[in-house]
Amino acid sequence: MLKRNTDFEDAFLAPYASKSRNSRGRVYKEKEHPYRSVYQRDRDRIIHSAAFRRLEYKTQVFVNHEGDYYRTRLTHTLEVAQIARTISYALRLNVDLTEAIALAHDLGHTPFGHSGEEALNELMARCGGFNHNLQGLRVVDYLEDRYPDFPGLNLTWEVREGIVKHSSAFDKAVKVSELNPKEMPTLETQVVDIADEIAYDNHDLDDGLTSGLIKESDLRELTLWENLNKNICRTYPHIDQNKKKYLIIKSLIDTQVTDLIVQTQNNINKLKIRSWADVKKTERKVVNFSKDMLQLRIPLRGLLLTKLYHHYRVIRMSTKAKRFIKELFRVYLDNPGQLPPETQKRISADGVKRVICDYVAGMTDRYALDEYKKLFDPYEKV
Repeated sequence: MLKRNTDFEDAFLAPYASKSRNSRGRVYKEKEHPYRSVYQRDRDRIIHSAAFRRLEYKTQVFVNHEGDYYRTRLTHTLEVAQIARTISYALRLNVDLTEAIALAHDLGHTPFGHSGEEALNELMARCGGFNHNLQGLRVVDYLEDRYPDFPGLNLTWEVREGIVKHSSAFDKAVKVSELNPKEMPTLETQVVDIADEIAYDNHDLDDGLTSGLIKESDLRELTLWENLNKNICRTYPHIDQNKKKYLIIKSLIDTQVTDLIVQTQNNINKLKIRSWADVKKTERKVVNFSKDMLQLRIPLRGLLLTKLYHHYRVIRMSTKAKRFIKELFRVYLDNPGQLPPETQKRISADGVKRVICDYVAGMTDRYALDEYKKLFDPYEKV
């Protein structure tokens, strides 16, 4: 059965794809599964992890209690995986590896989005700081406790590399010596990076319009939006506003994905990439948009920054979230005996601050708010 998997990869995947037979393996040796490839197995381990389930109640932009419609870290992750799979399939890359990296790329995120990460980074400044890519690796290598033979999930080298080398406008790749920081990441990792950007640009635009923080009139100066708006209005002159919004967002994603696939294939041909080893030696990312699309995306991202991410309501929530995180951290630090017993057991090995950091980073928004009430509200049961 394993041979069937490798035969399929040899027949279908491009020579520059990351084939499972070329995996650099796992930290702890295991007998591999009879009918799942190593990357399929990684994907399944990620989906069944506690950290993955917690993404359901972690903030993307809007805090969970503001409405059921808005994206969470989990729905964002699923959208990234769907877009990344489409791109990967079109480029004949390893879809299983792409999906595993996409599903794992946000496992290290804190409650309350990037504001939670900023708060923990400040609190941990003298103890190595906090970075959600590094935390994601810590989650899959150490904090997930599910197997008797090894700590963590024991994922393959390539998925672990994809987690720490993930980079986008909001994410910085980090250097981990055992994962060869000087090497360019696999094409599958690069696909996830861009799929992440496509997903959050477009779903944040959708959520911004739904919340009323962004008005359709704000978008009329965006060439990408207005061209699609005119085409849809010509085709459906009496279309309902909600349906029109959905069609434009859908078309925005499709337009960017198509451009990305065409340009990336051109880059592969131009750079004469013939193997996965060639990818590692490149000096810049191969997976990218055309110059025209890069220019068209600039005003869209600028609008999201000014109208949504810097909206006073979003800033208020972000500032409030930082206070929650910092006050929770400090109250645990004052008396670590308030931590759950299983968490306290790691203090001697990992240090009290890192243990508290792990505990807070793993919280959902809802759990953090509940803990805050229990610890600070005198009438709340503990």
